[in-house]
Amino acid sequence: MSSTLSYKKNLNIMKKTIMFAIDLKTEEIIVSESDKGSNKVNFIERIQRKENELLFDAIVTLTRVTNSNDFDIAIFRAMDKVCQMIYCKHVENKM
Repeated sequence: MSSTLSYKKNLNIMKKTIMFAIDLKTEEIIVSESDKGSNKVNFIERIQRKENELLFDAIVTLTRVTNSNDFDIAIFRAMDKVCQMIYCKHVENKM
């Protein structure tokens, strides 16, 4: 199964929004989820930077896009999609 197809399958199964944050003190990625349209956020996991350097760097870039003075929603959505795909691949590799 291609990674893109698998990513879409994961999103369809979950029907949730995956959110990312970085804890710079511990150098960990914080992964949370929320049902679409809900304000309730559920913690999923913490991932150490050394466990997935690519995902860590992508989320740092996503954060920089968010904090940019020239914020562009299209760029944010594209970068978020990259983070989602890398995370889905991370989950697949753990199985």
